[in-house]
Amino acid sequence: MEGGALDLIEIGALLFGIALLARVALRLGISPIPLILIGGLAFGHGGLIPFDQSEAFIEVGSEIGVILLLLMMGLEYNARELFGNLRSSKYAGFIDMLLNALPGALMALLLGWGPVAALTLAGITWVSSSGVIAQVLHDLGRITNRETPVILSVLVIEDLAMAFYLPVLTAVLVGLELGPAALTVGIALASVGLILYLAFRHGRLASRLLWSKDDQVLLLSVLGVALLVAGVASEVKVSAAVGAFLVGIAISSNTAARAEHLLAPLRDLFAALFFLFFGLSTDPLDLVPMLVPAFVLAVITMATKLATGYLSARRAGIGEAGRWRTGFALLPRGEFSIVIAGLAVASGADRSLAALATAYVLMTIVAGPLLARIPDTAAFSAWAGKRQKARRARQQAAASGA
Repeated sequence: MEGGALDLIEIGALLFGIALLARVALRLGISPIPLILIGGLAFGHGGLIPFDQSEAFIEVGSEIGVILLLLMMGLEYNARELFGNLRSSKYAGFIDMLLNALPGALMALLLGWGPVAALTLAGITWVSSSGVIAQVLHDLGRITNRETPVILSVLVIEDLAMAFYLPVLTAVLVGLELGPAALTVGIALASVGLILYLAFRHGRLASRLLWSKDDQVLLLSVLGVALLVAGVASEVKVSAAVGAFLVGIAISSNTAARAEHLLAPLRDLFAALFFLFFGLSTDPLDLVPMLVPAFVLAVITMATKLATGYLSARRAGIGEAGRWRTGFALLPRGEFSIVIAGLAVASGADRSLAALATAYVLMTIVAGPLLARIPDTAAFSAWAGKRQKARRARQQAAASGA
């Protein structure tokens, strides 16, 4: 059978398999993400029936999936909202780094992997998965919730922090001298600044240039610009997801509303490929030796990320239920964590680091979407309501006493 025919057969079988898993998830009332990941593990490297003929297509499709997820998140907000949230979330960014990077660094040192591995694992446990979280918010209908801007602020701060972290990590891993390392970081920061400036100052012009009454022209224009900016951002060591998110921020009014409607089916398709590729590219046998340390690390850092979201939402004036939704939504780690581990292994680090990172990410990426539903349960809502009433009563008592 010809290679092209095999590609089509594999892609068709995988997409139909995703559809079946999504049907099961709908019946169970859960997000399809965990089932898609487990399905990828079953049919990926080391799985029951390896599907490797169409791997290149699925890999590119997974990258487009992350870009579309973040592009459409950006379409929900404008540049002024973004800057306002970023200014009010500086505290959240600091708490996020402190609570979530330190456990990873300490685990690497406890395992005897040394300071370079500690710097690497700190990044792996620090950064949440923008792609997974965007999909979870969409699945649970929380895109327009009051706490969602807080979640987005934390994600954007993390992704922007990667503009510092990734060049520094790369320099440490390959042993670059101070001058070249500083130049790499400077280029990355200048690129982020340029994108932010264009989004803030010339967003309306961008919307007018992209607008068209013809759906096909508008779809191709917005998607093309998003992929172009994401590619350039990635080339200068800035997250492609950040570039796509800021493109969405720059587009406003009728252009944003119409583009969101047109892009929704593409987002659903390519986002599924993103989660599928993650599972397909993982050999389950590699994970076994690292399951215990990965589980310990996952429990600790999901708790610290929950605290990060709760404290950030409280500082933003969000109610009790919204604080917990913020914390639970931030639990999954994903694409950045795997990229960081890949950089380390490519530079000669212990391959156990990659196995630990993969097991850790899979645990958080499966548990995260399931745990994110907890704040929506009747029992949890009642408990959160009681806490809110008790807090208000204490505040009123303190005010009357003063």
